[in-house]
Amino acid sequence: MRRIFLRVTLPLAGMNFLTQASRAVLSVVGPVLAVQYRLSASELGLLSAVMFGAYCLWQLPVGLLLDLYGPRRVQACMGVTAAAGFAGFALADGMTGFMLARALTGIGVAAGLMAVLKANSQWFERHQVAGMTGLAMVVGGAGGLAVTAPANALLPLIGWRGVFWALAALALAMAAWCWASVREPPRQGDPMRRRSLGEEVAVIGAIYGNRRFWRFAPAVTLLTVINFTYQGLWAGPWLRDVAGLDGGARAATLFCFALGLMSGSFTNGLLASRLQARGFSPMTMPFVSAFGLIAVQIALLTGPTDRVAVTVLWALFPFFASAGPAGYAAIAQIFPVEQTGRVATAINAATLAGAFALQTAVGHILDLWPRTAAGGWDKAGYGWALALSLALQGVALLWALVKPRR
Repeated sequence: MRRIFLRVTLPLAGMNFLTQASRAVLSVVGPVLAVQYRLSASELGLLSAVMFGAYCLWQLPVGLLLDLYGPRRVQACMGVTAAAGFAGFALADGMTGFMLARALTGIGVAAGLMAVLKANSQWFERHQVAGMTGLAMVVGGAGGLAVTAPANALLPLIGWRGVFWALAALALAMAAWCWASVREPPRQGDPMRRRSLGEEVAVIGAIYGNRRFWRFAPAVTLLTVINFTYQGLWAGPWLRDVAGLDGGARAATLFCFALGLMSGSFTNGLLASRLQARGFSPMTMPFVSAFGLIAVQIALLTGPTDRVAVTVLWALFPFFASAGPAGYAAIAQIFPVEQTGRVATAINAATLAGAFALQTAVGHILDLWPRTAAGGWDKAGYGWALALSLALQGVALLWALVKPRR
């Protein structure tokens, strides 16, 4: 088992490391770009959100490609695509070039988690898949760490373009590692049948048409949507404009954010499994974490400036939000086992569409107030943006908890 983890799961987790890094990098370089290119909040939000849009649109095709060609070939090709996206961003000199590069990056990293799940389901026994995937998520979460304090420390030395060139080189290295290390699974009694695109669309259509899916999906997806929205962009500007932190302090706080995400992923997954084994609903931890995230956002609405309090709150924010994948697993139990991958695809597509919408909406909200003398955005705008996500979460939880069970 250890050998398989090192040869198969770990290289694919390396590509998930790249996925997390690509989501979080604008939290560090976004404020720099906003000043250098005089980008509005809505433009900066769109720049970050366009990656999620491309990521979302590529979910169905990449799921089919994984079934047809396997994680090794798909992730090797996707790594090269992501490298092209990072390099394109480093070469771009305006909003159009930045957006095209981010869209290409979104396509390149779209198979990060799904490739890990696919390979683990092929190589490991069913009861081992969750544990191996959890370890892979810890490795992937380290990508969020790499683009916080380390990337901020490199900015004065190599600039924001150098950061993206480094990510491009890393993507090529990860692609080569996947190609050289990952192997096709041994043939087993009932190998997965290749599905046509029409069949794939029909199954996902049935999933989206399921009433129980829509009872729980909004509450579950919003955990990840809100996390993506702030990790991917708006946490960094909030720390500058509301908490008044400088670049180094912001990067240190974002580093704690990434640590909170990693520890939360492990803790929420472990507790969800143990609670379900004791007879609790599989949605117990996602619901508890959703209320925890609401409490953190209410605290952030007060506009804290104490360095310790700010750091603790922004570490707890992703800790609670990281229960999203546990919710994915809970919703998947509504459907037959053979549809688990497509259920994950359906939820992920909805999540990424939501992240695109919320990141863009936050930018438009901030633009309702004049820019500050320092080039940032008004504190009131951040308050209304948090109020929006709080309202969405409240409605989603009410929908999930009040609707009668069948």
